[in-house]
Amino acid sequence: MIDGEKLVGIISDGDLRRLLEKRGKDVLDLTAEQAMTKNPRTISTAEFAATALALMEEKKITSLMVVNEAGKLEGIVHLHDLWGTEMM
Repeated sequence: MIDGEKLVGIISDGDLRRLLEKRGKDVLDLTAEQAMTKNPRTISTAEFAATALALMEEKKITSLMVVNEAGKLEGIVHLHDLWGTEMM
């Protein structure tokens, strides 16, 4: 979710799985804002791909939101994006 140009939350597949386990079909009554993870893990546009990979491994996540210095969402890097590189 974006507020103005600033990233304020995301809904990941893990978020949905956890919500379904906890609330069952009632999850369908939630708004995106209620279901999202506020303040998701991010990485700066200035960071190296190796840093993104290390952070994903450390936090056991598959995606990172890429933001600029102002917190504006610039993109998403996914673990699968890095698999094709020589880092893995």
